[in-house]
Amino acid sequence: MNVADARNLALALPETIEKSHFGKPDFRIRNRIFMTSPAGDHIVVKLTPEQQEMLTGAEPEVFQPVPGTWGRQGWTKLLLARADEATLKSAIVMAWRNVAPTPLQREFSLFRPEPWSS
Repeated sequence: MNVADARNLALALPETIEKSHFGKPDFRIRNRIFMTSPAGDHIVVKLTPEQQEMLTGAEPEVFQPVPGTWGRQGWTKLLLARADEATLKSAIVMAWRNVAPTPLQREFSLFRPEPWSS
């Protein structure tokens, strides 16, 4: 997977817009960041500390906590070359749901197909 794949998946999610955070692309819902793209080899997603612990424990070659305070808050690096499409989609949707307002989450519930499915 690559940055373009991550960007396309993020922008397919409801109400997602692309802006810039410290000169790097970020992806937001109603001005709340759920993903950044600080480098060509990885993205950073907004997870809960529990989600981060689960993913870094299950796939440490794909997921790494961001160093320092941000990492302790759940911000997690996803190494794109080591992720398959299902893993990338899952992580981006998880991050999107973590910041999406409750009414938007209800409108696009788990029972609906993801926007990029056919």
